[in-house]
Amino acid sequence: MIRIGVLASGRGSNFQSIVDGIKEKEIDGEVVALVVDTPEAGAIERAQANGIPYFIVEKKDYPGKGGMDRRIVEILKGKKVDLVVLAGYMRIAGKELLEPFRGRMINIHPALLPSFPGLDAQKQAFDYGVRVSGCTVHFVDEGTDTGPVIEQTAVYIGDCKDAHEVSERILPFEHKAMRKVVANFSKGKYVVEGRKVRYEARL
Repeated sequence: MIRIGVLASGRGSNFQSIVDGIKEKEIDGEVVALVVDTPEAGAIERAQANGIPYFIVEKKDYPGKGGMDRRIVEILKGKKVDLVVLAGYMRIAGKELLEPFRGRMINIHPALLPSFPGLDAQKQAFDYGVRVSGCTVHFVDEGTDTGPVIEQTAVYIGDCKDAHEVSERILPFEHKAMRKVVANFSKGKYVVEGRKVRYEARL
């Protein structure tokens, strides 16, 4: 069983997908902490509903460089977290946060990386006019959505009328991809070889 820490900024639907995967025995693990960077995050209500400890860590309370990340690391280490999941977390993980969990920190991105990294990926894809976009689960590194790719799902968006429709169409596939990857972490390991990632299940 793995101990999972989730970082979120918004409504927390990908966070919920992990919680549901645990309840349905797909994921052999436990979410031991939710960290949000705003008290308005909808993910808090999901944590409360599921009895999961949550922590609000706001940038304004940690003015120095790296202070916020160090506080998050303190929380995650205190909870003995094995895997850190960025589920709609809208901040770049700094060195202080990344280093203690390198190779154990993953992110979900609503596009097929390396296309459309950064914010508003669904709008980027819609404005560009691509017919197919999707979602990517990847390891977190120093860049913006540049870590090795773990899992990708392609989604047809050619008939979407706006970026919101693109977002809503891709979201269910994000949930499935996130659940699959976290479940795999709970039952084996991902090995990174350069840019390539392969999975090894526990025997």
